[in-house]
Amino acid sequence: MNTNALPTNREASETFATIDLPIGAHLVTQRSGYEHHGIYVGNGRVVHYAGFAGSTHRGPVEEVALARFAAGRGLSIRATPSARYVGDEAVSRARSRLGENRYRLLTNNCEHFCAWCLLGESRSEQVHGCLRHPRAGVRALVCLVKAFVESGTKDHQVGAQVA
Repeated sequence: MNTNALPTNREASETFATIDLPIGAHLVTQRSGYEHHGIYVGNGRVVHYAGFAGSTHRGPVEEVALARFAAGRGLSIRATPSARYVGDEAVSRARSRLGENRYRLLTNNCEHFCAWCLLGESRSEQVHGCLRHPRAGVRALVCLVKAFVESGTKDHQVGAQVA
């Protein structure tokens, strides 16, 4: 996919909210074994399908601060030259699904969401790649399970500290 990396150092990440990211940009951040996707809606905010990106519990479409979306990782802008919906129109489409909680890893994930916002059709190159190349799919699944277990351990540790 055609992506343009953004600066990843701490100072740059603190200025993301003030630099001129294009409204409606398709943002991508690397996670352990997969990419996480969202739509930049302006003022340092991103609409994304939370899915399992932040915890072991499935999350809805939500609007969050750019720093929370990036979760300490680098960001890229994915070019979408064939986008049917751009700028404010893409943002409106993203916000129209806020609160939706029908995340499905293979059929309705964060990348499907961004493709729908920009192209009007739900699709995920990550899913297609895993289905075309089973070894890559197995590696991604192992990374996801590992991240899921680690996230569950962190959730449990935080719960124990609160109790």
